[in-house]
Amino acid sequence: MQRRSFLAGSAALAGASLVGSPLAFGQSKLETSKVAIAVGGKNLFYYLPLTIAERRNFFKDEGLEVEISDFAGGSQALKAAVGGSADVVSGAFEHTLLLQAKNQYFREFVLQGRAPQIVLAVSKKTMPNYKSIADLKGKKIGVTAPGSSTSIMASFVLAKAGLTAKDVAFIGVGAGAGAIAALQSGQIDALANLDPVMTKLERSGEIRVVSDTRTLNDTHTVFGGNMPAGCLYASQSFISKNPNTTQALTNAMVRALKWLQTATGTELINTVPESYLLGDRALYLDSWQHVKEAMSPDGLMPVDGPATSLKTLQAFDETVKGKPIDLSKTWTNDFVKKALATVKA
Repeated sequence: MQRRSFLAGSAALAGASLVGSPLAFGQSKLETSKVAIAVGGKNLFYYLPLTIAERRNFFKDEGLEVEISDFAGGSQALKAAVGGSADVVSGAFEHTLLLQAKNQYFREFVLQGRAPQIVLAVSKKTMPNYKSIADLKGKKIGVTAPGSSTSIMASFVLAKAGLTAKDVAFIGVGAGAGAIAALQSGQIDALANLDPVMTKLERSGEIRVVSDTRTLNDTHTVFGGNMPAGCLYASQSFISKNPNTTQALTNAMVRALKWLQTATGTELINTVPESYLLGDRALYLDSWQHVKEAMSPDGLMPVDGPATSLKTLQAFDETVKGKPIDLSKTWTNDFVKKALATVKA
């Protein structure tokens, strides 16, 4: 009995020594070390935690070999996961609801953003006399990609004003220089996009902001409650088959979120790729201040968030209206709670 107790105690001490270590769920326990992640607009602040986890080697610290594929918008990243070319999506939470409406079960397991950060603005060039959302009828609205979170946000704002997506033309313009060029050239009349794109256009005086979700207060004004945004989600099949790998991904993302809470502007600039800065470091840091509050501080999904997301979709999306969506199957905080108990920044 004494020897057994000693061995048990030794095991407990060995386990305790791993607390706070990024390798608490080490490579030896991973069901698979190679994970393909799809993202739509990786340069946007919406997905910044993913870039931080990648660039600061938090995924590698967990024994993961992560391959990130960047698409023009979240709807295309989603298609990659549904089609099997990606294991995990870094994308908008509402896509898990849209998928369930089609009897495809995907679940969020770590939240990146607690506010969408999406800004809807009109072009001062093509709409100098803009007065209300109603003026957008018949106009062209640029979004990252049709069906992405940018078009979902714009559709909801239109719905609140009595318009539908059929009253406008959504044009996919991407999430970077292409979006800026589309607005500057007059190809679109309005733009639903994210920072740093929107801050760049705002600072140059080319747009007029008509709806903003970069802060918690603005988000509550637009959506009426907590609106979950970017997250990591995967099929329930992947999560069930790879719980340790899913935990390792969560650990890395939670570390990234914690790092962002205390990172200086210089540390941030030195971590992200140069291309993210759009040739203007001051602009990037200014944009960061606009959206910093929107980042999840811990990766936890707010309990009322999924219901807000569903209510938003039901306001305009026919594929979700009247469908029995089981919200409990679209998210979990289990992996994040475990990460918060074991992982330090």
